Amino acid sequence: MLVLPAELTHAQATACSRMLAQAVRSEAGSAALADASALARFDSSALAVLLECRREALAHGKSFAVGHLPPRLRELAGLYGVAELLPAGA
Repeated sequence: MLVLPAELTHAQATACSRMLAQAVRSEAGSAALADASALARFDSSALAVLLECRREALAHGKSFAVGHLPPRLRELAGLYGVAELLPAGA
């Protein structure tokens, strides 16, 4: 499972993206599940990180889903037209 931090804004986006990409590559299995339950403070950079994580998962032949995405971030994904790219996971 890929765990997002409590804060994911522009300042943390690059480091978080690298960390998640490494986790996707090293995690066994055919699915990558990002757990956003700890995510409390974020901006649109969180969407960019999740989309990059999705690209990494797909590039490695894995499916991708996001669990516990905060409603406000789900709404933001809808506004940007990318909600369908971030399916809900367990």
